[in-house]
Amino acid sequence: MKIKVINPNTTASMTQKIAETAIAVASSGTEIIACNPEMGPVSIEGHYDEALSVIGILEEIKKGEAAGIDGYVIACFGDPGLLAARELAKGPVVGIAEAAMHAASFISTGFSIVTTLSRTRIIAQHLVANYGMTHFCRRIRAIDLPVLELEDENSNARKTIFNECRQALAEDGAGAIVLGCGGMADLSAQLSQDLGVPVIDGVSVAVKFVEALVSLGLNTSKKGDLAYPIAKPYTGMLHAFAFVNQMPSD
Repeated sequence: MKIKVINPNTTASMTQKIAETAIAVASSGTEIIACNPEMGPVSIEGHYDEALSVIGILEEIKKGEAAGIDGYVIACFGDPGLLAARELAKGPVVGIAEAAMHAASFISTGFSIVTTLSRTRIIAQHLVANYGMTHFCRRIRAIDLPVLELEDENSNARKTIFNECRQALAEDGAGAIVLGCGGMADLSAQLSQDLGVPVIDGVSVAVKFVEALVSLGLNTSKKGDLAYPIAKPYTGMLHAFAFVNQMPSD
């Protein structure tokens, strides 16, 4: 089984961290192909960044389909371009926010999300509502540190995240913590140990969910809105993104 894990930003060090996390949890028969787009923002910290990251994500999905990839993980907590990616892909495509929230709901009656910048909380709020997680999500917290500080070994990001998680457990009535950034993928095990509760990294659970779906032979439905895109010309810079050949429906 081949799973392509796409970091939607273009920061290679974060892609490497995400790759190591995915490989650590993958089954022995699973090959992890981690990548980031050639074009796009170096970090995703708002609606504008997220919108412009989607083109690069779809390009990686397109490449993956040509290479026979079985399933995909979109490793950004905003789950950018998730439904568009599902249109393009035959196999399952799982976003780390959707995966993490569902995993948290399996093992607790309430969770808090700890993310990076306050301005991104509204994105997480929209996802909580769209994924039917309003009943489970106790609070969305932000540490107000830029995403790329997670890549700086001299940053106090880890301590700040720990303190925010501890506050969430004390104040929110949460039984689990969801880490709200793909760049936090390497922190969950240590935080779980230190805090004594499940701390969920979406990269890990998304990989396992994709493995399960592929093993069960469950592909993305091609009936309705997730059918392959309608073939039509695209103009200008988007010419290469036109969907030309209709894929088989099986």
